Amino acid sequence: MTEPSDRHDAPRYLEQAVQLAIRNVAEGGGPFGALVVTPDGRVHEGVNRVTRDNDPTAHAEVVAIRKAATACSNFDLTGAVLYTSCEPCPLCLSAALWARIDRVYYAADRHGAAAAGFDDAVFYDYFNGTRQELLPVAHHGIPTSEAPFDAWRATADRTEY
Repeated sequence: MTEPSDRHDAPRYLEQAVQLAIRNVAEGGGPFGALVVTPDGRVHEGVNRVTRDNDPTAHAEVVAIRKAATACSNFDLTGAVLYTSCEPCPLCLSAALWARIDRVYYAADRHGAAAAGFDDAVFYDYFNGTRQELLPVAHHGIPTSEAPFDAWRATADRTEY
């Protein structure tokens, strides 16, 4: 786990994330910026590229995580810290969890984002179980449902994650 001293760096990195977000707006992107600082001190930047790339997953945090993982040649970013200009949405929190990010710091909160037209409260409602009608998900097993897992278990040289 990252040393608690990363708290002392938080204002500096958060300011950098905010400046990335402002610059991204000027360049036609969304008002979000993020940094992943890996244990070796390298800083990996990401900005919101959703509309620019027509990619609904290209949130600033996800972009920064992708860059960090690529630069480190590892999907496991244990020891890294994510600094973001705004409170991460459920997608970005999930990405941080999958990347094994140690800690997240954010500047603006979700209420500030909502006031600017980026209201993801409905997604939090969905994950809280109160708005399941937004995206019905149903299990429908078929005879080969488990075949991919059988293939995985049978592969001796697989990379565990």
